[in-house]
Amino acid sequence: MKRMLKPTIISISMATVMAGAAISPALGLIAANFPEANPVMIKLILTAPSLFIIPFTFISSWLTSKIPKRTVALIGLFIYVVAGVGAQFTNTIEMLLAFRFILGAGVGLVMPLGITLISDHFAGREQVKMMGYNSAFSNFGGIITMMLAGYLAAISWRAPFNVYLMGVVIFIMVFLFLPKDIPHTQDKGIPRSKMPLMVFGYAAASAGIMLVYYSVATNMALYLEQSNIGGSALAGTVISFTTVGGMITSLTLIQLQDILKSYIMPISILLMGVAFTGLALSHSVPLILACTCIIGFGQGILFPIINVKALSLVNPLHSDRVIAIVSSSIFIGQFSSPLLLDGIASLAGFPTIRFQYSVIGIALGIAVLLIILFKVFRKSKVSAIEA
Repeated sequence: MKRMLKPTIISISMATVMAGAAISPALGLIAANFPEANPVMIKLILTAPSLFIIPFTFISSWLTSKIPKRTVALIGLFIYVVAGVGAQFTNTIEMLLAFRFILGAGVGLVMPLGITLISDHFAGREQVKMMGYNSAFSNFGGIITMMLAGYLAAISWRAPFNVYLMGVVIFIMVFLFLPKDIPHTQDKGIPRSKMPLMVFGYAAASAGIMLVYYSVATNMALYLEQSNIGGSALAGTVISFTTVGGMITSLTLIQLQDILKSYIMPISILLMGVAFTGLALSHSVPLILACTCIIGFGQGILFPIINVKALSLVNPLHSDRVIAIVSSSIFIGQFSSPLLLDGIASLAGFPTIRFQYSVIGIALGIAVLLIILFKVFRKSKVSAIEA
């Protein structure tokens, strides 16, 4: 059972990563099957789960203080499989959307557990290593799922929903190999502690990173068309390179932390800033591929490290609430990415994607300077106190 604990915990995160985009290859077929549906309703099929994921991450946090995490995971995975697979049996767009919303509820219950279970069962270097593996295999699961959904879409618009049957395997693994834990409860004699302000700082950082990272997925096809470099086929390849970069760093995270130490976050942000600047200036496909790989490389470091740092600020009693806050902020960043970046470009009067990428590059450079100044200020303050 101990040998299977690591793959079981990692499999939980693999389930959550394919919540929304797994059936994207069938979106055109779904639109053709429901010709009377508003185009916005069709797009909601992909985004609907995220609207329920955010509140249900906090419900998950509350439930884990009442019942074992293993039970919460099993409930979430049951909802996940029923809603995910069941959507294919609907005959109206409204019922299809209803199942997608319910899927989001299941994902929201499960999502924080992939991180907090690592915090519960591992510490120190092993915890950092597991955070990296968790991120890497989540990306790998996303790739496999998208490929499988693409093949199934050739059969019918209903077939890709069967990818959610993967949840049955994960349900069995959790049932057999995840130990039944005792819910953490607050001692009534101890006053309820406030959430450290830095947790919200890390949550804001997660939102900002996802905001800029998601601009690759939302804008790449248009970026290539505006630059007369390629179309949607090339865009898919370019976007996949972010996943490649993310997997490389996630699998080598502990080694990178040993080398870069306390500067691992500013260096990662700097690399992303350089890569976005490269996208703003480049017309070469190999260079564009390299830049997107570096962007994935950076986020593959940042998200696991932020989780580790945020969890280190609180008592394990509050770990579920911390991850709920950080996870929710990631979805906020994802949702707001096209709205904010398009808004900035529109206000500036430069609607091209290259302008957006140049703004991101400058913003990330400023963020690195602020982080370094903060580190210098804090170091000088500590030195003054010791003196």
